[in-house]
Amino acid sequence: MARLDDVGEAALPLGPEVWRVPTTPWDLINSFLFRDADGQVTLVDTGLRNAPARILAALAQIGAAPSEVTRIVVTHAHLDHAGGLAELARRTGAAVAVHTADAEDLRHGTPPPLDPATTAGRLIRRQAGFAAASVTEELRDGQVVDVGGGLRVVHTPGHTPGHVSLLHEPTRLLITGDAIWNMRSRVTWPVLSFCTDVRLTKETAHVLGELDYDVVAFTHGPEIRDHAREAIRGFLSRPRGFRGGF
Repeated sequence: MARLDDVGEAALPLGPEVWRVPTTPWDLINSFLFRDADGQVTLVDTGLRNAPARILAALAQIGAAPSEVTRIVVTHAHLDHAGGLAELARRTGAAVAVHTADAEDLRHGTPPPLDPATTAGRLIRRQAGFAAASVTEELRDGQVVDVGGGLRVVHTPGHTPGHVSLLHEPTRLLITGDAIWNMRSRVTWPVLSFCTDVRLTKETAHVLGELDYDVVAFTHGPEIRDHAREAIRGFLSRPRGFRGGF
């Protein structure tokens, strides 16, 4: 079985002062780092509970101290995105930002309920929880966060009520969160049993085909650098039968 040590390079450049941080083998779960001109660092997503060690190693690789992380943006309140949040917030002292619709879930360490239209939603109702964390900033759709010249919040609810994707306008980089996966380099929907609202997940993801970007990065899977927007538009143009990512 692969170990965290088998992940490879701790921080992979996506653009000027932007990195992808694989926190599990095979690019299955990623976090992201942005560094401003003044040296302040923003972390996007914190992986599972064991991810902080990997994220701290990535910070060391890019020459940043934990204290230079001043903001943590969480795309949504699920364990594989917020599992390391409480520890990293403690280690860095960073402010925590999440969409207002997921803020209370993050504060209580309890993910939102699953879609009762799915078998998992009827049987287990919720995914595993995570350590509760204080939320400093509640994000809204269309907001441009002062990160590396401008990180635009794109509310794409359905996977959770407050799920967001993020568009870094200076580097023309889109982070999909869990709106769309690229698991094993195959563009897919997320696993339907993880969604709060399956129908809404499919509907809101279509806004990602209307945005302007050159590179698309995924929390689950490697980025697409060549013809990224065309790849997303092509996927979204397929018939909407919902097949999940595993």
